[in-house]
Amino acid sequence: MTALRSMLRLCAFAVLGVALAAPGAHAAQRKSSPDKKQHVVGKRPVAKSSVAPRKKVVLRAQPRRVVATSARTPVRMAAPRPSFGKLAGLHDLTDPLDLQSSVALVVDQDTQEVLLSKNDHAVLPIASLTKLMTGLIISQSGLPMDEAITITEEDVDTEKGSSSRLRVGTTLSRREMLHLALMSSENRAAHALGRTYPGGLQTFVAQMNIKARLMGMTDTRYVEPTGLSSQNQSSARDLAVLVNVTHSDPVLREFSTSPGYEVSVGKKTLQYNNTNLLVKNPSWDIGLQKTGYISEAGRCLVMQTQISGRKLIMVFLDSAGKLSRIGDAVRVRNWVESMTGPHSQVPAAQVTKG
Repeated sequence: MTALRSMLRLCAFAVLGVALAAPGAHAAQRKSSPDKKQHVVGKRPVAKSSVAPRKKVVLRAQPRRVVATSARTPVRMAAPRPSFGKLAGLHDLTDPLDLQSSVALVVDQDTQEVLLSKNDHAVLPIASLTKLMTGLIISQSGLPMDEAITITEEDVDTEKGSSSRLRVGTTLSRREMLHLALMSSENRAAHALGRTYPGGLQTFVAQMNIKARLMGMTDTRYVEPTGLSSQNQSSARDLAVLVNVTHSDPVLREFSTSPGYEVSVGKKTLQYNNTNLLVKNPSWDIGLQKTGYISEAGRCLVMQTQISGRKLIMVFLDSAGKLSRIGDAVRVRNWVESMTGPHSQVPAAQVTKG
């Protein structure tokens, strides 16, 4: 038993010795092992990336632009003033042709027969129909038509504030001024014609009124040569007389019916057109014409024309729409053509109260 114990002790000491010697042996082995770095001949170069390094993008919130707005009060355009004819109730009358003009008169120029009449004795503003009398005074004055006339501040419209392409300082001949006044209703041209008349504007207007009286135009009164003033007034009966007289003047016939006209102003050439669309219509034979408009007068038109072989004088005053005076002229022509042959009698249209 004692011998067995001694043997076990010897075995335990042997195992313990081996265990203590093992760490040293492993350390010596690691020390004697060659370093891996010493056996590397050279490192392979690392290929650089061809892609550029990404830049750091910083997204910043953009400040909102705030535009201050004010609540505007809607601009209300002033309603156009009613015409004198509208105020007088003349549009309440109806006629067989359903004319849009509150005043109308159609007369046979040769026989003086009245074919159609509607409020023909009403005295109303006549707007630029005034320029027919202006043209008549100038044409019969004997003044040199080639004389130069210059537009001045006096010719600028202060009555209605209308515009004009004839600037202050523009110089044209009296003939050119008359042409523009009759054809395109140039207000500054018409005023300059009166202003440069011998004795001045006041004398010129006096001559207009004297001529009207001599012609039997008892309903007519002029205060200036353009028609911008609502105090220039007449009746359809008187205007038919004026058309008949002015139609006998070749200058007034030519100037009032030419479709267009050019004038040289400095280095510019100004193109003017006729205010009456019908003069460019080949189906109309118009010997003389004039248009007019101010709010107090409405749309106005007078013409000498030939229809179905008859020479007729047409007067339309206080038409409500922009093209309605032209429409009224067309309605009258269609009516005359449908009811007559050459030189046949046309029954007068009767006006009835609506």
